[in-house]
Amino acid sequence: MHHDRPCDETCIDTLANGVRVLTIDMPQLETACVSVYVRAGSAHESRVGNGISHVVEHMAFKGTVTRDAQRINYDAECLGADVNAHTDKDHTAYHMRGLARDAEAFVRMLGDIVRQPTFPRDELESERQVLLQEFAEDDDDPMVTAFKLFDRACYGLHPVAQPVIGTRANLERFTREDLLDHVHRLYSGSNIIVAAAGRVDAAAIARAAEQAFAGLPCGTPNRVASPPYVGDVRTRAMAGTRQTHVVLGFPLAPAGADDVAGAVAAAVLGEGMSSPLMQELREKRGLAYYAACSADVFETHGQFVIEASMAPERLDELVEQCTRLLLAQAQAVSLQDLDRARNQLRVRRLRMLEKPARRLEQAALDLFALGRVRDHASWLGRIDALGAEAVRGCFESLLNQRASLAVTGRLARGVRQHLRERLPQPRQR
Repeated sequence: MHHDRPCDETCIDTLANGVRVLTIDMPQLETACVSVYVRAGSAHESRVGNGISHVVEHMAFKGTVTRDAQRINYDAECLGADVNAHTDKDHTAYHMRGLARDAEAFVRMLGDIVRQPTFPRDELESERQVLLQEFAEDDDDPMVTAFKLFDRACYGLHPVAQPVIGTRANLERFTREDLLDHVHRLYSGSNIIVAAAGRVDAAAIARAAEQAFAGLPCGTPNRVASPPYVGDVRTRAMAGTRQTHVVLGFPLAPAGADDVAGAVAAAVLGEGMSSPLMQELREKRGLAYYAACSADVFETHGQFVIEASMAPERLDELVEQCTRLLLAQAQAVSLQDLDRARNQLRVRRLRMLEKPARRLEQAALDLFALGRVRDHASWLGRIDALGAEAVRGCFESLLNQRASLAVTGRLARGVRQHLRERLPQPRQR
């Protein structure tokens, strides 16, 4: 077992089969969060397999070699623990949170769920109906649909653009054998992080992880090639909504670049009610009740994203004003906006450090993407050191790319071609 301690609070052990054991000491807490992160998400799926990572996440709790679904829930609830899981584009994660004294037991229970699922056929047929209801709810949501279309506008048919929920046809078709094959191919030691935060003993957690996961083959890291950026317009008319919903954006560097400029630029433009985005769109023009800007960064790619909802007849005006705001930031970034953005990012990061589950996820994703856990003080220092000219340059770089745009809800005919003509054009090729 290889041992590494990147800072006083964080300890990383690597088992012989490549499983990494991450512990974050938070002695002020009486509870502990324990999670298992697997580098297997929708970006790792084929088109015919799209959605299977999410199905596996649901079905892992329906029975293992040693326990049925009722026993899995009973064992956790007897300890007062919460059990949960989630799937994203780049990972699947399984969680338990309860008393710190039970952290080692959580590692063993999660090890059983992740390593020994049986995917009972009768449970799969029952859960399939739940998943189809989740798909329908997802598909009925105009903003969720806009984000799915935005991914397609950015990256076309590349796997990173696939929705986590998958397709209805795939959900109706997946078999028990498909799920077992997915786990056999992707759930290997080099793709798993066992993580714990709270009042935990790093050595004890590492021993529990070795007992639970040592039998896994090492395998090779589940890598996905970075997608070529497309830059397109996607639209979908949807009944039952009085609004039009917009997601507009540009590509950013992936997590491996460890670049803070996109995050600062997004905060400068659209973080908070006093930001240029909200001042212009809501306070001054009454264009939108809600608008936001974010930098969403994954292991393979990043996206600078503006989202908003408005009355259908004001769609052109919203696109026009967003374009004008971006061009203005590419001309000059005010020191006042930069100071606000830095402080907002600082507070957001410090609040994240106070939440064990969020802190574990950030550290695990750092390990997958960078091979290390980023030092928070260093990250904050780089935010503070980034000057207005560097942020202005980030906006300029964004505008050197084709914009991607997704629009859903109430739409006029011919809106897609119309929007293509109104979007900002690359300033250089």
